[in-house]
Amino acid sequence: MSSASRTSMRMIRTLALALLAALAFPALAAGRPNVVFILCDDLGVGDVGAFGQKKIRTPNIDRLAAEGMKLTAHYSGAPVCAPSRCVLMTGLHSGHAAIRDNMQAKALGLPFNEGQAPLPAETATLPRLLQKLGYATGGFGKWGLGPVGSTGDPAKQGIARFFGYNCQAVAHNFHPTHLWDDSKQVALANPKFSAYQKLPAGADAAWPASYAGFSGKDYAPDLIAEQARRFIRENSERPFFLYFATTVPHLALQVPEDSLAEYAGAFPEEPYAGGRGYLPHRTPRAAYAAMITRMDREVGALAALVKELGLDERTIFVFTSDNGPLYDLLGGTDTDFFDSATGLRGRKGSVYEGGIRVPGIVRWKGRIAAASESARVTGFEDWLPTLLDLIGEKDATPAALDGISFAPALRGEAQEPRAFLYRELPGYGGQQSVRAGDWKAVRQKLNPPAKAKNPPAPTFELFDLAKDPRETTDLAAQNPAIAEKLSTLLREQHTRSPIWPIPALDGAIK
Repeated sequence: MSSASRTSMRMIRTLALALLAALAFPALAAGRPNVVFILCDDLGVGDVGAFGQKKIRTPNIDRLAAEGMKLTAHYSGAPVCAPSRCVLMTGLHSGHAAIRDNMQAKALGLPFNEGQAPLPAETATLPRLLQKLGYATGGFGKWGLGPVGSTGDPAKQGIARFFGYNCQAVAHNFHPTHLWDDSKQVALANPKFSAYQKLPAGADAAWPASYAGFSGKDYAPDLIAEQARRFIRENSERPFFLYFATTVPHLALQVPEDSLAEYAGAFPEEPYAGGRGYLPHRTPRAAYAAMITRMDREVGALAALVKELGLDERTIFVFTSDNGPLYDLLGGTDTDFFDSATGLRGRKGSVYEGGIRVPGIVRWKGRIAAASESARVTGFEDWLPTLLDLIGEKDATPAALDGISFAPALRGEAQEPRAFLYRELPGYGGQQSVRAGDWKAVRQKLNPPAKAKNPPAPTFELFDLAKDPRETTDLAAQNPAIAEKLSTLLREQHTRSPIWPIPALDGAIK
């Protein structure tokens, strides 16, 4: 089938679905708000201007914040990709969620060469719930919750239209050989090359031509953004949910030359020749900044299109990130230079604040006060009930979620504080954290390597975030009652998982 025929068939299918939805859900077709949910990948809380960034230009994201509400105590679902996205989609925190760490599907013995551990069949995901309410649902960018054909296939989890990367590992290359168009792979005009390599021996690190083999003709984020805009146009006459899961600014450092030129000479640079993962880059700081600014441009294009279609006051925009920024100059990044974590302790992979505190912006013109802020503690598990609440379908929220709607706070109403916010990660040595009010407990070294001869004893720390937001001083010994209370929460909020064991915790569950 030709490309034109496929496009024609897709348009016919979209129109048919829109007609069926309008007939089945006339009330929805008459006025439910759209949702544009923008999820960045490894973007630090300090990587955008609205949250203090001084070196990277993000005018469109900053405009969303100026026209809406900033969430100044917002937490991702986990400190790494897949479990964070699972928390977002299901409303369950990482001690109860089905996906608790990054793992390839084939590691579970499943017959897939590409894709991560899949969500179970019939999971009550946010897009599935919205789809049942008559919404057109589209996912564009990175999925990472199950291969095509598995129980976690986007199409089986409520995403009626998908375009982008199914697999997180493939997404490490911004010039891949293929992307997924629903259930079909589409070839791109890019040569096949590994996203993990060094400059060849003898190559001149200062010479631009030395890096020519690390790019291609098709830049995946551009293609993905184009399809996201098409989805909005094709569904402008009915309520839609657009999940725009950009891969920016995750490694590798790759960005088209026109964007890189915007930061030419802007920063002191040391060429990255490889050696700490991913691809080399001649000007790594400029590349990181340019990737974010180009992504910001796409955010602006989405907002402009919504306005052009007359949907501005009928569309909720959400902007956030799946976890904190990268660490230790991995892949040539320098998040200390950009103050990506705003001085907070920890980076991606850590349950300290720098690993899970992320930017949060919500804009709904005429409904959420412009230039407002909320210091309410919120997390990814809260988005499912909050969005259902905002669209007037609070009763559609599944029972027994960990998420709590913060729609009242978005509307400027008084709301009881969250009792606690829990996080865990089997990887990176095994970690837990819980925040209750301004107190936060962190447990680590819960899952040492199985072959460790002398495994370290688990650690416990207690911090007062009101006085010590950078988590520098352990106060557990001075506050035994608070330490015991939070220890109890840490014990109670973890449930056993045969796929994601944490021996130090599982043995304590009766």
